[in-house]
Amino acid sequence: MKHLPGADPELVLLSLRYEELERIPLSDMTREEINQLVQDLGFYRKETPDAPVPEEFQFAPAKSLPILLHPQAPTADGKTPPKYDKEEHPDL
Repeated sequence: MKHLPGADPELVLLSLRYEELERIPLSDMTREEINQLVQDLGFYRKETPDAPVPEEFQFAPAKSLPILLHPQAPTADGKTPPKYDKEEHPDL
């Protein structure tokens, strides 16, 4: 999560290459609706904050999306998105 003062809250789903897949506005949703949304999307909820995340959920939600199948596919404007390592991505 990245808090942006003054911005409406939204869930941004990224591919393994940190390419934006989808933005879901959260401002009109209740806490229960948001919890259900992330569960429906396939996110894993740990039993306790210190509990390990099972290997099959390390990159969850592992939703089959076409963008994940085509490495370095051009974006809608025809440009190839930049590659980022987890530590250097500007939005994380």
